[in-house]
This record gives sequence, structure tokens and C-alpha cells, in this order.
Amino acid sequence: MSDAGRKAVIGVTLGDPAGIGPEVVAAALASGRLDEGFEYRVIGSVPEGVVPGKPSAETAGAVWRGLEEAAEGALGGDFAAVVTAPVCKASLYAIGFRYPGQTEFFADRCGVSNYAMLLTGGSLTVALLSTHLPLVAALGRIDRSEIVRVGKLLAEFLVLRHGRAPRIAVAGLNPHAGESGTLGSEEIDHIEPAVGELNQAYDSAGATFSGPISPDTVFYQAAAGRWDGVLCMYHDQGLIPLKLHAFETGVNVTLGLPIIRTSPDHGTAFEIAGQDKAHPGSMIEALRLAAELVRKRRRKDFAL
Repeated sequence: MSDAGRKAVIGVTLGDPAGIGPEVVAAALASGRLDEGFEYRVIGSVPEGVVPGKPSAETAGAVWRGLEEAAEGALGGDFAAVVTAPVCKASLYAIGFRYPGQTEFFADRCGVSNYAMLLTGGSLTVALLSTHLPLVAALGRIDRSEIVRVGKLLAEFLVLRHGRAPRIAVAGLNPHAGESGTLGSEEIDHIEPAVGELNQAYDSAGATFSGPISPDTVFYQAAAGRWDGVLCMYHDQGLIPLKLHAFETGVNVTLGLPIIRTSPDHGTAFEIAGQDKAHPGSMIEALRLAAELVRKRRRKDFAL
């Protein structure tokens, strides 16, 4: 077959071989629900002797090798996108892995410092101002410039996905978005100025940003269709409603990379590994979204 007729390849890592990654990958590939215009290539294999539910230095090593192969293949053009199964961070840390998670690993391999984590599922899409940090440290990241930076990455993703100017809500941090400063000053000091700067940057011709909106109502509004995406002030502010709304179909996307990388929005689930109980829905959606983004990036005709 000529290069012109060859299907683009999406690389799929197995995650920690002792977890549910190999199961959900196999189930997703056999589901009949994937884009048939792509080839799906599993990266790595399950080492002999792996016991389901028992992560080890050997399984962590397999994870790390798979991640390196995935990054190299994507950057080298062998993979049109990469979809990564869940890993055990504690096992990786024990063998010298220095990244907080896979998001940060791919950002480093791509030489990118301007990146962010996004989750999407059902009718909710959330981008996170910070990712894997203790809450106290995450609160210290709430800054006008960071809100603007991540807001722009979120807008670019939504433009690519929807092909139009998106409506983006910016969540407040404090109860009732600070209640005019009586319940906290972050909204006045950082969030409101960032929303104004974002709207000025797009000059009403691209994305529109609204907020800060009380975090106890903004996700209800987004799930009902009022907003295309929500910019969240810290990890769990966005993950809790997303998982409540779309636990079995949520997808993680790394914004800002020159490659497309998605993953299912769940962990290794060692407690059910090897029991054929794992639901493949999130992996299926991660593979479907990767294919969708490849197609839309190739024919993008709408820009901010």
C-alpha cells in the first residue's frame, strides 16, 4: 500500500500491566466502536509472571518503556496520536520516574512549558489551572497570568473541537465566588482581571469568557449546555463534577502539546484487575476523541 493510502496510526500504551489497562485496551479495540479510518497499535506487552493487582518494579519499568516509545513515536511521526492507559505513580517514583504524572512527562518530552490538563465527558469540559499538587500549593497558583494562559489553551481546544467561537465560564474559587470580597479576595484580585484580559485578547471575535461564576452552580449550567467549557481553579474543583457526570466516559487531554495525547479518566483499579470487571467506556472514548482531534487538526479551517 502506498503512503497515501496507508491508515494513520494511533499508539496505545497498556499502562501498568498489573492494573486494568491491558483489559480495557483489549476491550476497547474489540468494541467495534472505534474510527475505522485509523490503525491502532498497542505499545509494549505484559511481562511474564505479572500478577493482577500487584504492581512491582518490573511493571513500572514496562510502563516507563512504553511511555518513552509512545513519545518517540508521536514526535517522530509514526503515531498520529497517543492514548495512554493508567499507571501507578508510586511504583514509577520508586524506580526513579521524576514526573508528577503522564501529563508532565509528555510535556517534558515535547519540550513544552505552556500546557494544561483538560477533562471532557458527556456535556462537560473542564480545564484545570493546576494538576497534581496539594491543595494548599494549588491555591498559590491562582494568579491572573496563569488564568489567562490556561484560558487560552482551553479556548484553542474548544475552537478545534466545535469549529466556532466557544462560550467559556471561569469558576470562582470561594463560596459564592467570594460574595463581592466578603468571602475571599481571589475573585477580585486575580480572576476578574483575568476574565477581562481574556475577553480583550479575543476582542469579541473569538472565545467569550464569563466569570467568576459561583462554583456551586457553574457545573450545573455547563452540563445543561450554557457553557462549552469551564476553567477551574484547581484539580478537584473540575474532577469531582466531571466524574459525577461522566464517570465511565471521561477523557483526559493534554493541552498545548505539538502531539495529540488522550487517556481514560480513571486509575489502575488494582482491586479489580484480572477479574473482567473493568468498564472500557473511558478508554473507548479516549481512542475516539484522539481520532476526532487528528481529523479536525488536519482540516482546521476556523481560528481565533
